[in-house]
Amino acid sequence: MGISTAIARTLIFYAILLLLLRIMGKREIGSLSPFDLVVTIMIAELAALPMENPDIGLLNALVPILTLTLAEITVSYLTLKSESLRLLLTGAPSIIIRGGEIIESEMRRVRYNLSDLMLQLRLKGVSNIADVEAAILETNGELSVILKSQYRPVIPADLGIETEYEGLPLIIIMDGQINRVNLKQAGLDDVWLEARLQERGIDSVGDVLLASLDTLGRLFVQRKDRSRRKKRADIL
Repeated sequence: MGISTAIARTLIFYAILLLLLRIMGKREIGSLSPFDLVVTIMIAELAALPMENPDIGLLNALVPILTLTLAEITVSYLTLKSESLRLLLTGAPSIIIRGGEIIESEMRRVRYNLSDLMLQLRLKGVSNIADVEAAILETNGELSVILKSQYRPVIPADLGIETEYEGLPLIIIMDGQINRVNLKQAGLDDVWLEARLQERGIDSVGDVLLASLDTLGRLFVQRKDRSRRKKRADIL
């Protein structure tokens, strides 16, 4: 197998795997169920074999990969409909702290040691187990921590304070490129944008690293690093 053929086969499998993973869903590695993780590992192994062995035809290599993908999609659909199947494949969350006390029997059952527990609590900013109302080991291995009411951070609602709606800011410019979809969604145009940039002494959109517009109409603009651009120009 020549170099060009090897490169072509690798790119073909790369594109196919990206497409299949997109079809299977947008879950992070930490959010995969055991079944999803097994399927992902198997697909990776099956894709590596034909790239290493040129004697395996593309069709023969794709059939098991597509079969696994179809099985994963089918099982994911079935788990949406069947709670018993969902519990069988993904398990159920485990409560390992309740009312500030560790439930030793549950920790032994899920084989979760105290060192891991204390690590996860520290990562959540909790130093005292007595402050925890409940700690739940989720099916993806994450620890959800619910503090007792007297130890939770105070929020405006607790004080009866009304707050304004914030929403999500719209990215108007990213790395020197205008996002015209967001600009149109905000009911604005290039003329408005150019005028706002000129007010800040910016003559070119290409000089903007990021510009965003919040729901109150305030425009945030950050220039690109001039020193880095100067160094790049010196090198050229």
